[in-house]
Amino acid sequence: MSFILYFVVIAATMMVLSHYLPGFHVTGWTPALLGALVLGAANTLLKPVLFVLTLPFTILTLGLFLLVLNALMVWITALIVPDFAVDGIMPTFIASLVLSVVGMVWKAATKQRKQDD
Repeated sequence: MSFILYFVVIAATMMVLSHYLPGFHVTGWTPALLGALVLGAANTLLKPVLFVLTLPFTILTLGLFLLVLNALMVWITALIVPDFAVDGIMPTFIASLVLSVVGMVWKAATKQRKQDD
């Protein structure tokens, strides 16, 4: 159940971002949910490969290049999902930061709850 709720939370975050972040466009819940699923798939399948390929850049920038990889995953998601668009580098970067923070908070909150049970 927590797995499904995670994607709903990410989709809701995308909907909120589409209202408050200029250049980030999601036209409804269906593209937001599909975007959350595609972003999760990209982070699971594509990001580890890109991480290994860009490891020298990540080491040279002391890990800051991972922010670029996160933004790249959001941009790839926007290319794949219809009615989901990101205009420019800054909206992509800001959206990836917000989505990453929300994902970390969600995982920390659900991990704490699982330990209490």
